[in-house]
Amino acid sequence: MTAAQNSHWPNGARLVVSFSMQFETGGHPEGAESPFAGMPLPKGVPDLPAESWFRYGAKEGIPRMLELWDKHSIKVTSHIIGEAARKQPEIAKAIAGAGHEVAAHGMYWSSQWNLPYDEELKFIKDNVDILQQITGQRAVGYNCNWLRRSVNTLKILQDLGFLYHIDDISHDEPTTTLVRGEKFVIVPYTLRNNDIVKFAGANWNPTQFLQQLQADFDQLYAEGASRRRMMSVSVHDRIGGVPAVTKVVDEFIGYAKQHKGVVFMRKDEIANLVKNDPDTPEDDSESVYNQ
Repeated sequence: MTAAQNSHWPNGARLVVSFSMQFETGGHPEGAESPFAGMPLPKGVPDLPAESWFRYGAKEGIPRMLELWDKHSIKVTSHIIGEAARKQPEIAKAIAGAGHEVAAHGMYWSSQWNLPYDEELKFIKDNVDILQQITGQRAVGYNCNWLRRSVNTLKILQDLGFLYHIDDISHDEPTTTLVRGEKFVIVPYTLRNNDIVKFAGANWNPTQFLQQLQADFDQLYAEGASRRRMMSVSVHDRIGGVPAVTKVVDEFIGYAKQHKGVVFMRKDEIANLVKNDPDTPEDDSESVYNQ
């Protein structure tokens, strides 16, 4: 499919699919959400099984998913917590070395919606600096813990030279917003195609995840014939990296690749494509905070 046939995307694609691979192992606080959350231990007592569950993400999950991306010759965006990179630098280097985008995800697995401006600035800058030190990449994309940014976050990201953020689920296509009068890109994230949301439910299974991904894809692909559409999928080191989930994601990618005009892209690539494209919608819903 050529650009002449379809002008909804600058690169002529009918549908862009973008994966987020969250690397969080070691950036979590004491008592963080885990399969053992319903059986908390007294404060100060290490929850060793829970810690081993988090370690799975670095030891098995990320390596397994890196093999999957390599199998399909696609590149993803990896939002990396600073402490995860510091504690497992070899994993962060492997992600960058395979050609994937190194994006920021905060220095720790911690809220930032309640931080004063200077503290939030440091929280994000420390993350950027350690990722650059370890991987050689300077992050231009950002994801807050559970998307909960503050009213200052976009201004801070602008100050630090970021290109885009993903903490918005209001569209199925990229948009821009004005931050202090300058364009800033929003590459939409997902809760519906997100392993950490789906598998939190005790009755959810990988087969249902595959059905969800394929149904979402089918609808967006149909809509892509007449307007710009993007599909976001999110997988986390310790969840998306387990054998069963990786297997169904593999099946989904194979399914999507059977359709003409489907392109898999990193989020920084998407942001650079759409930032100055006149067809990119401008979303001023939160403009009151971005002055």
